[in-house]
Amino acid sequence: MVERGHKPSNLPVSPQTMAPQARITNENGRVNATLPSGEFVEVLLHGATIISWKTANGKENLFVSSKARLDGSKAVRGGIPIVFPVFGPPPKNHATSELPQHGLARTSHWEYLGKTSSESTSGGDSSVKLDFGLSSEMVGTDLQDHWPEKFGLTYSVTLSPQGLETSLQVSNVGKSTWEFQVLLHTYLRVDNISDVIIQGLEATPFTDKVAFAEQQEAMKNEWEPSGSPAAPERTTPSMDVISIKSETDRVYHNAQDGPIRVLHKGSPRFEIVRDMLGDVVVWNPWEKKAAGMNDMGEGEWKNFVCVEAGSVSSWTKLESGETWEASQIMKAF
Repeated sequence: MVERGHKPSNLPVSPQTMAPQARITNENGRVNATLPSGEFVEVLLHGATIISWKTANGKENLFVSSKARLDGSKAVRGGIPIVFPVFGPPPKNHATSELPQHGLARTSHWEYLGKTSSESTSGGDSSVKLDFGLSSEMVGTDLQDHWPEKFGLTYSVTLSPQGLETSLQVSNVGKSTWEFQVLLHTYLRVDNISDVIIQGLEATPFTDKVAFAEQQEAMKNEWEPSGSPAAPERTTPSMDVISIKSETDRVYHNAQDGPIRVLHKGSPRFEIVRDMLGDVVVWNPWEKKAAGMNDMGEGEWKNFVCVEAGSVSSWTKLESGETWEASQIMKAF
């Protein structure tokens, strides 16, 4: 069990003066919250994956595939899966090398720790924070064997009329130092990927994983003398905004601190502000690769772009007893 810090005490409320409150349900492995103003969020305890975020007008902001498995049998294709403690396929000869791709957090069953509300000037709830926890003792024994480090994760999801904030605390509760990577694999819903541009990553160096894979194929998978595949090089960035016209898988390294904006047909659709998440992954599989995914509906690749805030360019070391925290705030228009 993960303990939640600063857990609020219950306050007496007179039924006669009670203002509208956030409505919370915790049923069938899902926790959802609805604000009096109409905003909505739903979190699957499998992976603590946010699978729905709606603004007050009922508009859905996250993409979840019609073929996504929400029964806990695999990671969710859509929403906001949590990547920890390794991004992508684990590197060879590393402590995480026996873990599955993207680590263990997105496929483990998390615990709901409770909620905290804040009141508006009129007395009703203006925001609600849902807390979720995962400890090393809660993951499967096979995963513990593959990565025996002692950790605690606390994931906070804060819903307000202004947007959605997601915050992750990583704690080293063991005696040894270990290192990790982390990423929030956000699938943003759009009407048509071809009409999307992304601002805020200009002049940011990036690794083009699609181009690297094509180079490797052309070279017939030549290997370095060390026996490891050559690492993809960072590309000199252009000053242009990002438009997506084909399969895209880029890791932008140490992006500037300003907001990242997603525009659809020239109009603002999303804005993302990051804290301690210096890297940004932009991903869409496009038609050919999406057709090979058994959890992606036909043509659904057109309806999302992944803009994923993370810390994946290098490894973050955590000493015994230390805690690391990062967050993102998203606005929808």
